[in-house]
Amino acid sequence: MARLAESIRNIWKIEELRRRILYTLGVLVVYRLGAYVTLPGVDAHVLAEINKNSDPNNLFGLLDLFVGGAFSAAGIFALGIMPYITASIIIQLMGAVVPYFQKLQREGEDGRRKITQLTRYGTVGITALQAAGFAINLQYGATSQAIVINSTFFMISTVIVLTAGTVFVMWLGERITESGIGNGISLIIMIGIIARLPASLFNEFQLSSNLFIFLMEIGILTLVTMGVVLLTQGMRRIPVQYAKRIVGRKVYGGTTQYLPLRVNAAGVMPIIFAQSIMFVPATVA
Repeated sequence: MARLAESIRNIWKIEELRRRILYTLGVLVVYRLGAYVTLPGVDAHVLAEINKNSDPNNLFGLLDLFVGGAFSAAGIFALGIMPYITASIIIQLMGAVVPYFQKLQREGEDGRRKITQLTRYGTVGITALQAAGFAINLQYGATSQAIVINSTFFMISTVIVLTAGTVFVMWLGERITESGIGNGISLIIMIGIIARLPASLFNEFQLSSNLFIFLMEIGILTLVTMGVVLLTQGMRRIPVQYAKRIVGRKVYGGTTQYLPLRVNAAGVMPIIFAQSIMFVPATVA
């Protein structure tokens, strides 16, 4: 613990690193504030009353988890960064089957810049389609009573605002990657997931009839988190022996290095996709 505290103090002594951390925190605060800004034409109080009686254990509840509650609250960042992730996956898959994208992948920096541009265009298109579906769900679903403006104007404004919101979130992620501590997209997804953690812990503490049971739950949660981190970061080091070679009077090589192979190369994405697929039948029903 003393070593951890010393490491944290050393971080703040480095001016550039301190500036990057503060910049990242500021961007994440802006992202969280946007989740509480409701779409034009939606009565937030009526929507909150409707959501109290809804079942969160469905596909929409899973989407709401990744955006920190902005989906159920009809926030301007309701779609979050997910359209960008979808567009990135589509572009990567097309790189395996479409010759044009294969050519771009081999062109180095210019090709990556073009792929990034196409990914952004794809994000806008996917977000517009999802925004239209989101607006239809709000208008004609159980939340129809929360809509207080004309349906046509609500559809147009919702598509524009949600598309602009997702593009802005994508820009925030790029700012964190370039000017912050890096991994901007991952940090935005993470902050959306853990946004409800304090409230969930507080509710669990209120519902728990025994303090020991609550502390035991926290301990189990901590152990599970540690196990996931260890499994994700764990790797198997495969020894690689390089042969010696003689150049003039000097001997090169002959050293042993290691090829790191991750134990869980796929990460948590298969679990997320499997959970999404399991929610689809209940959501359709």
